[in-house]
Amino acid sequence: MFTPSPYGWISQYLIGFFFAYGVYLPFWALWFEEQGVSASDIGILVGLGFATRCVANLVLTPRIHKVEHLMPALRALSFAGLLFVGFYFFTGGSFWLMAVATILFNLCCGPIIPISDAMANHYARLKMLDYGRTRLWGSIAFIAGSTVVGYLVSLYGTDMILYTALVGMLMSLVFAMRRINPMPVTDHQQQMVRPKLTELLRDNSVIRFLTLVALIQGSHAAYYSFSSIYWKEAGYSEAIIGYLWSLGVVSEVIVFALSKRLFVGWSLRALFLVASVGVMVRWGITASTTALVALVAIQLLHGVTFAVAHIAAIQYIQDSDQNRMVALQALYNAIPLGAFIALMTALSGWGYENWGANVFWAMAVMGALAIFVRVEPKSRANKNHNNKAELEAQN
Repeated sequence: MFTPSPYGWISQYLIGFFFAYGVYLPFWALWFEEQGVSASDIGILVGLGFATRCVANLVLTPRIHKVEHLMPALRALSFAGLLFVGFYFFTGGSFWLMAVATILFNLCCGPIIPISDAMANHYARLKMLDYGRTRLWGSIAFIAGSTVVGYLVSLYGTDMILYTALVGMLMSLVFAMRRINPMPVTDHQQQMVRPKLTELLRDNSVIRFLTLVALIQGSHAAYYSFSSIYWKEAGYSEAIIGYLWSLGVVSEVIVFALSKRLFVGWSLRALFLVASVGVMVRWGITASTTALVALVAIQLLHGVTFAVAHIAAIQYIQDSDQNRMVALQALYNAIPLGAFIALMTALSGWGYENWGANVFWAMAVMGALAIFVRVEPKSRANKNHNNKAELEAQN
């Protein structure tokens, strides 16, 4: 049997998983709505998914700390995820069964992203792959998933959402079952003591970092949960909605692909500032109009509001002390991308039901608040402090 390289194995696994994720994120709310779930309850269900991912990344993900355990974990999670997507077929319109299915699926879905990132980072450190080039295939697969499912739903109905997600999870499982050459092995000589998450959460720099990223990424909550419903009510077909979501990820892919050229020499402050202003502009336009030209502009701004912020977050993590990187990655996925989005999604459900599109103005305000939060990696701050002390000693 053909044994793929690290680049081939990881990029192909990401194709399967993100194809399914490209179905789940934009269209699951539409499937809930078709089952008769109210806007408030949709917000609770989607928020429950984010909350479950938060718990999974705080409790389960940190336990998988050796690289030789990453591949078996991805195999097990992919198999369980496939089963739990299928469980949605048997919920029969019951809110509580949907909640159970959502919890079970997101217990698997949550750890997959940081664990697959950990595999990519392991081989990137060994100079066997380029992380950006590898991760791009996940974004491309997300585009394919959201485009395909939008087309299929417009022809055959919302059950195609579940069938298409099943195909993606099956692909990820098939790709995960192969071996990789070379297999990942922990370098015991480079192991360092990892700080406890509770210690990091008492660090002022980390608190400000998590707050800033939570404001920027959390502002996407109403978009993730209700933009498809909002645009459908405005008269756009599921196919058009799928194309719009794909356009957003295309802009994300372009920013990731050109990030080294675009942002060379940029400070963290500049990157986060651009993302914050993009949040204000993007959600302000979303709240104001549903004209197709405006929707295209809104989706092109996804490269600013999501991708630039993500690049800044990864830069913050990479600039921190090496023994803090894994723990910071877990916190980044658990709190800003998990718990806070879960909270904002639940609030967005209530807001959309009562305010309609005006809920996006609340998302725009979060970008304004983010402008006033400044961050600097702890290791860089220590380095600057030490350099200053050395200069003073020399003088």
